[in-house]
Amino acid sequence: MNRKDVWRRVSLVRGDITRQRADAVVNAANAHLAGGGGVDGAIHRAAGPGLLEACSKLGGCPTGSAKITPGFDLPAKYVIHAVGPRYRDGRHGEADDLASCYRVALRLAAEHHCETVAFSAISCGIYGYPLEEAAHISIDTATRVLAEQARPDQVVWVLFDDRTYDVFSSVLADLKAG
Repeated sequence: MNRKDVWRRVSLVRGDITRQRADAVVNAANAHLAGGGGVDGAIHRAAGPGLLEACSKLGGCPTGSAKITPGFDLPAKYVIHAVGPRYRDGRHGEADDLASCYRVALRLAAEHHCETVAFSAISCGIYGYPLEEAAHISIDTATRVLAEQARPDQVVWVLFDDRTYDVFSSVLADLKAG
């Protein structure tokens, strides 16, 4: 599939990922998969105690990768726990790790026959990744993967605040025009 043809499969919404109807929601997880603050904590609270129990059986997850669990009490069948990098200075493989966790998450979604996947802005909260750079890496990586695989049919970034939504919107428009 031509990369330009994938743009109809990509969108952004401003909202709460814990309320997003999708086959899979992608959690900005920590390497221990133990819940935490921000999106990770919100997903764990909304999914209920079964999520933490399922995560405890996975043995953690390395930075740049992802693992999948049921969605439990979420309106999603699955939670894909993607572990993005902590941003240091951009010279320690952060971009490669961020792109990798998006690639692995999309591969897991395809393997589990997910038609719709909702991403959060991985690594953009407490992990400190610069928003514009992270938006570019995530959208560019996802569209490259979508050009090579038929599933998922729809990928949406569910962005919690206006600033994040505005930055992702600007980057998406630039990449589409590119």
